[in-house]
Amino acid sequence: MDLLDRLRLDVPIAQAGMGGGLAGARLAGAVATAGALGTIGILPPAQLRIAIDEVRAQAPDRAVAVNLLMPFVRRRHIDVCVGGGVDVAVLFFGGDQQVVSALRDAGIFVLAQVGTDDEARDALGWGADGLIAQGVEAGGHLRGTVRALDFLPRAIAIAGGRPVLLAGGIATGADVRGALDAGAAAVVAGTRFLMTNESGAHRGYKERLVDAETTVETTLFGLGWPARHRVLPNAATRRWCDADGRPRRLPSALNAWSGPLGRIVPSNNDAVIRLQWPRVPMFSPLAPLEGMPDRCVEAGALYAGESAVRIADVVSARDAVDLLAGR
Repeated sequence: MDLLDRLRLDVPIAQAGMGGGLAGARLAGAVATAGALGTIGILPPAQLRIAIDEVRAQAPDRAVAVNLLMPFVRRRHIDVCVGGGVDVAVLFFGGDQQVVSALRDAGIFVLAQVGTDDEARDALGWGADGLIAQGVEAGGHLRGTVRALDFLPRAIAIAGGRPVLLAGGIATGADVRGALDAGAAAVVAGTRFLMTNESGAHRGYKERLVDAETTVETTLFGLGWPARHRVLPNAATRRWCDADGRPRRLPSALNAWSGPLGRIVPSNNDAVIRLQWPRVPMFSPLAPLEGMPDRCVEAGALYAGESAVRIADVVSARDAVDLLAGR
């Protein structure tokens, strides 16, 4: 399969669908206009439909992609993707044959992001058109357990000719070339696009990314969804995590008992994150967005991949695509 032709791309680069407002229509549309795959992060269904229409208006001749974070997906999300005529759906943290069939029957190209051999086999069994092989160095929520380039050849072998994209550690044109030389059909970059003018991240969050020296793998920001994630250190992690990122007993216990909250996709992230304080060990998966109070940077999840330490600037989405494409 010629993935670039199938998805109407100029370059083999996709922007990660960072949820919670980090990757909204403004970012996805700008990335699509620059010739890469722009991906909208999950939103409540009504907001998602608006975002799809906005990207389509901004980049009418390009593919529109949506990231479906499966623990939060409802039937209405699938209906919105089908009704909105999206071109690509990315499944993450789960899926099943029914969901994949509903999307593929509507002509939607389905990618599943996976982090292990078993997850790759499951996704192909559901009928996914391709895989995104995630490495442990990726930012945000993690399925990967080994380095991206170590997992890639195994995912390619399992895919049996279906395209495999690589996620994790993509910050430069050299990273892209290395992934393509290793057999990836394309790459998925998150942190590089988080550090753009068009991302929804809070100004202070972007400043922390520019100055990043390390990242932390933890489950601290897991109220309602205690899955592994990679973040920048802040006051919350310094107070409530051990040196290895493991949350201390109290936040771990609160997260473990908060499962029902994970069924809710907040429609007002600002109201939720305003309730978070570094001294109170209750931290949702929400990231601080532009317009939120500055103090949210110390109490919110500052998602970032290990590549953050190699990126020293905030640029336009078009410049980010050009940098990754080596042009």
